[in-house]
Amino acid sequence: MKNSVLKEEIQQAAVYPDALPSNQPVASASKKTKAKSARKKQSKRSRKENWMGYLFISPWLLGLVFLTAGPLCFSLAVSFTDYNITSQMNFVGFENYKHMFTVDQLFWTSLWNTLYFVLFSVPLTTAGAIFVAVLLHQKIPGMKLFRTIYYLPAVLSGVAVYFLWMQMLSPTSGLVNTALAWFGIQGPAWLFDPEWTKPALILMKLWSVGGGMLLYLARMQSISGELYEAADLDGANVFQKFFRITLPMITPIIFFDIITSTIGAFQIFQEAYVMTQNGDGGPSNSLLFYNLHMWNNAFEVFNMGYASAMAWFLFVIILLLTVFNMKFSKKWVHYDGGDDR
Repeated sequence: MKNSVLKEEIQQAAVYPDALPSNQPVASASKKTKAKSARKKQSKRSRKENWMGYLFISPWLLGLVFLTAGPLCFSLAVSFTDYNITSQMNFVGFENYKHMFTVDQLFWTSLWNTLYFVLFSVPLTTAGAIFVAVLLHQKIPGMKLFRTIYYLPAVLSGVAVYFLWMQMLSPTSGLVNTALAWFGIQGPAWLFDPEWTKPALILMKLWSVGGGMLLYLARMQSISGELYEAADLDGANVFQKFFRITLPMITPIIFFDIITSTIGAFQIFQEAYVMTQNGDGGPSNSLLFYNLHMWNNAFEVFNMGYASAMAWFLFVIILLLTVFNMKFSKKWVHYDGGDDR
């Protein structure tokens, strides 16, 4: 009742300002005006902050447009042309894609070599990184030194490491075959045997699991100790604590590692290019990976149109696998609090 009376008085005051008693408090328009002006000031401030934010990220935006999005669109257009850098682009439609699937036999060889490497390297490196992280999570003296030693291979990357492994995998004087000979095992020819070239690169990949190990170790150190104390009270052993507590808690890192490792494995190039003679693909093209074959088409015979088509086909493969992993991650990835991401 009081509110309705007050509302009537305010409406009368708006039409007849002198009709309202001087001693009656009024929810006047001045407060609304002040609130409106305050909102205007806040909106101006927020717009200014937004523009400043865009100004600070403008170098990244320019790089995205001219160095990433621009070349992507250009390569997509080139994939439908006959283009060798020096000649004029001639539109050929889907001829490059038809040639990829029907004529180029090395395309299937390179695709199979890459899939072989992905199928074996990704699970092994993921499992190896988890295993090393569990070992380095133990509380024993000198653990910091061991963590540094296991992480160093992740830092020592590049051509020098590939030459080092070429020496270590030498069939006659390599360190790997020498160590196998101590146990009476005759080592394979590794990079000179088509059946052992890809396992050699997978072995080299396992040597550098320190990067993934660091992620798993950081996650394990953030797991609450109360969970393990409760498991001890229930009489759980080491394996039960690992599979019931540790493994579910690190599944977000496993998911991230699988996504990034899969993308990186599909893009393998440097190892095969350096460890074979001028990127020829090794014995029987056993190291002719997809990216190496694409490189040869682009920069050896300058068939840029066909190489661009290969690049976009690889993009589609990686995109589909990533979407597949994202879709089914809810079935096995567990986040803190149980929220679905």
